[in-house]
Amino acid sequence: MISVAEGWKDYVLLDAGDGEKLEMWGGVKVIRPDPQAFWPRSYKWEKPDMHYHRSKSGGGTWEILSKNIPQSWQISYNDLKFHIRPTGFKHMGLFPEQAVNWSWLKSQCKNSPKVLNLFAYTGGATLACLNAGADVTHIDAAKGMNNWARDNIVLSGLEGVKHRVMTDDVLKFVKREARRGNMYEGIIMDPPVFGRGPGGEMWRLEEGLFELVENCMKLLSPNALFFLINAYTAGFSPTAYGNILSLAAQKAKLLGDVSVGEIGLAAKSGILLPCGMYARLVLRGA
Repeated sequence: MISVAEGWKDYVLLDAGDGEKLEMWGGVKVIRPDPQAFWPRSYKWEKPDMHYHRSKSGGGTWEILSKNIPQSWQISYNDLKFHIRPTGFKHMGLFPEQAVNWSWLKSQCKNSPKVLNLFAYTGGATLACLNAGADVTHIDAAKGMNNWARDNIVLSGLEGVKHRVMTDDVLKFVKREARRGNMYEGIIMDPPVFGRGPGGEMWRLEEGLFELVENCMKLLSPNALFFLINAYTAGFSPTAYGNILSLAAQKAKLLGDVSVGEIGLAAKSGILLPCGMYARLVLRGA
């Protein structure tokens, strides 16, 4: 079962196929690679405004095909506003399918909980929780992504809601928080397959994820509400992430219910594009 992101007006997935997807980002037509889309296109695509071409040697480049394309622009999702711009890694600074998780997070963030968002990128989940009144600590190893998140917070008019945006290695931060005795009612993480911390710390998902989740369990308060893992790794099943949450919670003697699933986008052409997966732990009695 796949949960589809709904409610977008400034973003549209038009079609996907032949290893690419055709999108509209606030009126800008974009083609980007997508390895999940290995079926044929539904129709012949017209020339886009921008096209990201992947290199056989790794990485890739943007081809700008229309005049007067801005370096950055803005799109909205309900009350949330985001700065959009193409990056060197094919991304646009936002993952529209995450609206599935944003809606779920807003339903969980009642009574102004303290929330920890790890590998927080440009702050989509941070904004969703702030919009629901949560006190959010946003952690990412990339200073540039954190600056982008701060800009999104201001753009959405949420700078007055209590929050912290910090550049740090995620595991080191979590261990320090445990020593300090700081606790949270909700934890979110969106771990990459591979990455480096601000001090060059190495991260490999299959080697480090359980240790990280295990340490995060120590930060959940007696009134904890939830733990969400979002993931994009096609090589693993959602069940694998659910197993990690279940085993770490059992080890921490925490009672809760784990659910797993896929998230995706429905194209205007009728194609359903899988975009990622989640594992959610809802603490009992919360």
